[in-house]
Amino acid sequence: MPGDIAIAMTSFSDAISDTDEGVIIAIEVSAGAKQNRFPAGWNPWRRTVQCQVSAPPVGGKANRAIIDVVATATGIAKTRIRIVAGASSTQKKVLITGISREELLLCLPEPKD
Repeated sequence: MPGDIAIAMTSFSDAISDTDEGVIIAIEVSAGAKQNRFPAGWNPWRRTVQCQVSAPPVGGKANRAIIDVVATATGIAKTRIRIVAGASSTQKKVLITGISREELLLCLPEPKD
């Protein structure tokens, strides 16, 4: 199992890129899920971290839930997280300000089966 965690964390790093403001993480969202979960897995084909939110994809509810679940999972304030691309898509780019790629990787919880 420890090898699986190392592989997942290495994979997660492929979805994260540094910017002048912080980092952008590529996320694939499943709205209307049974529970909120981040990270919920890894999509190796798209190189995205999976995110599940129970909110429906209506009226921005799922987007607000994404920010909430990312903030809760990482311990980063919601005010530092915003969706910068893909507002109406399941594929999103999320900006987290004031953090480096390495720092974000340390904040991400270990994947759960």
